[in-house]
Amino acid sequence: MIEYANPGTTDVLRAHAAKAEQNARPAAEGLAALREDGVFAWRTPREHGGEWADAETISRRLTGLGRACPSTAWIAGTCVTSKNLAARTFTGPATPDFFADPDALFCGSGVPGARGERVPDGVRVTGRWPNVSGCEDAVWATLAVLVDGEFSFAVVPTADLVVERTWDVAGMRGTGSHTLVADGVLVPAARIAAASPFPLTDAMLYATTVLGPVVGAARGALDAVNAMFASDRKPFMTAYERMGESPGARHWLAEATYLVDRAEKTMLDVAREASAAELSPVDGPRLRMALADAGRDCRNAVERMLDLHGSSGFATANVLQRFWRDVAVGSRHPHLNPYLAVENLGNAIVDTV
Repeated sequence: MIEYANPGTTDVLRAHAAKAEQNARPAAEGLAALREDGVFAWRTPREHGGEWADAETISRRLTGLGRACPSTAWIAGTCVTSKNLAARTFTGPATPDFFADPDALFCGSGVPGARGERVPDGVRVTGRWPNVSGCEDAVWATLAVLVDGEFSFAVVPTADLVVERTWDVAGMRGTGSHTLVADGVLVPAARIAAASPFPLTDAMLYATTVLGPVVGAARGALDAVNAMFASDRKPFMTAYERMGESPGARHWLAEATYLVDRAEKTMLDVAREASAAELSPVDGPRLRMALADAGRDCRNAVERMLDLHGSSGFATANVLQRFWRDVAVGSRHPHLNPYLAVENLGNAIVDTV
């Protein structure tokens, strides 16, 4: 059985989750725990000392981390995506300098926010990439660049870039998803190359690295609500002595639990299918819609939990409201866009008729 996460690691993340949110960047203690646990090596190629974990394993582990601190789990997920992009783009027998430390934290952006000009020593890159999670703490950034109109990826030391602290969002505040800026940065030819189209397996991996922390956040919220049911708290303005005496409260708890379980099962099923099966043109949009539905299940589950907790669940000292905000923001990432998922699935079905 695959463990969700190392309990020692999740204890550290849980203890410093509030600090990450307050500072709008992951806590140093949390990042150190992830590095020590080997989390940042998940998609460093094996030949460079890493662990080429499959999508199902990564999804399970991100869920476990997100249960403690969704923002820090998100950083782990974006590191997976950025390392996977680098590994797919730069292949060959030589060890790239950016994989010399298999546990180095990567960040990145697939949005071509910069243009590159070829020069004798490589490519000079100028531009901006918004919403780069973990950019203040990462050592390397895998960044999309247009070079002579060609979509390319460059792996750049973050020390060569400027961070503009632009991330001011209601949820996932601890991700530090600020803006990276390059002003004529020289990227050696060995660290920039034309991008290849993403295989569906990779596209599903990138989506599940987003969904895993969201499912984890919903599980973290459920932990808080279960603790409330185990306490002496009772529904306000009722004759009940405990929450569990109320049939309505038990019903709402059952629905919330079922929705979280369904979201997690959907995510793992998609990760498993995308990794193992030969997929048709309709399967990709179908799997994307399933992941979007899982994100909505998480949102709906947390809404029921807040109904159970009442207005005190929104107190800034209550962990439930942080999980609620993290789920609300994280589940609306473009990888989990529900209306485009429906649109794309409809187009795919019509095209095959």
